[in-house]
Amino acid sequence: MSTPRIVVTGIGASSPIGGTAPESWSALLAGTSGARTLAHDWVGQYELPVTFAAEALVRPDTVLERPEAKRLDPASQFALVAAREAWADAGSPDVDPERLGVDYATGIGGVWTLLDAWDTLREKGPRRVMPMTVPMLMPNAASAAISMHLGARAYARTVASACASSVESIINGMEHLQNGLADIVIAGGTESAIHPITLAAFSSMTALSKRNDDPGTASRPFSIDRDGFVMGEGAAALVLETEEHARARGARIYAALVGGAVTADSYHITAPDPEGLGASRAVRAALAQAGASVDDVTHINAHATSTPTGDIAEYKALRSVFGDRVHDIPLSATKASTGHLLGGTGALEAVFTVLALRDRQAPPTINITEQDPEIPLKVSPQSQPLGDGPQLAISNSFGFGGHNAVAAFQSV
Repeated sequence: MSTPRIVVTGIGASSPIGGTAPESWSALLAGTSGARTLAHDWVGQYELPVTFAAEALVRPDTVLERPEAKRLDPASQFALVAAREAWADAGSPDVDPERLGVDYATGIGGVWTLLDAWDTLREKGPRRVMPMTVPMLMPNAASAAISMHLGARAYARTVASACASSVESIINGMEHLQNGLADIVIAGGTESAIHPITLAAFSSMTALSKRNDDPGTASRPFSIDRDGFVMGEGAAALVLETEEHARARGARIYAALVGGAVTADSYHITAPDPEGLGASRAVRAALAQAGASVDDVTHINAHATSTPTGDIAEYKALRSVFGDRVHDIPLSATKASTGHLLGGTGALEAVFTVLALRDRQAPPTINITEQDPEIPLKVSPQSQPLGDGPQLAISNSFGFGGHNAVAAFQSV
């Protein structure tokens, strides 16, 4: 029995550059930056060394009804907004609830709920802590909210693998469909962790850019003067189903999800393997599952956080897989525009990868003042054409803990 082919039939996103997937894609192609100076009193109150981030352009509580928003942490709010958009984009399919699954991820979960509750406890006592605190802060709250909203009863699963989380969820969704656990899966990831404690902590470990005077150009993947990533927030979702199921209901198909792989560096809790060994294994395994060779790949959406060590490790991983050909593959580093959405970033970049295949153009990579000569990848401040014929793209996501996840998409 052959393995079912999995396709993408719906997309949704709420990002620092757009309130929907189409708006985010248009802004990305226009070279927009979502990084801005933070207008919160707590920035000065805590004398934070980093005073900017890439907050979502549209607040989720302005999209959701107030009664549902107040019972969800912002991370879950973003997830529900993105999932609703993806579901509507897929045509709101009529599916048996017991054949509809949710694979949805987060890196941190409801950090705002947790820390707000701690402040309430210290300042006002235990009786004032909200009864909904635990259901709002738990990492699986987003997948649960999506499941309950759509009536998905096959399962509602959650991955928490740092910044690789949502690509891992997408891969899980593919495998669960192939194994017959559902007919349709909503997959993706979310994060809303632009908080004083996370900004202070990431800054303390010198992971964040400190270009407070020019936030819009702070995220500069592969640039010789890169100095760290920019915190972002938001969510993205993809509707996945077997091609047979999609065609039977007359669905529009964006692309096929033809491969995916997850590996571990087993090297360091925060630093990547300097030679990118785990990342390169994930790329090779994803291509093997796709039944593709390195010569078939026509586009790469890189993880490319803009950190000095991470960018060079990813280049080494790609060079070990593709050889010199990697210098000729149109590559995009979209965190330059969106910042780093942590557990939501891989899903957003998967959406961008799918749209790159649809429109046959690799989106621009902004803010490269001078490309690092040790990373001679084919990036451009303008969109790069992907040409005619079949297209195969990979989207990379790597996370603290040595997590690596790579998804392969093919044009249809």
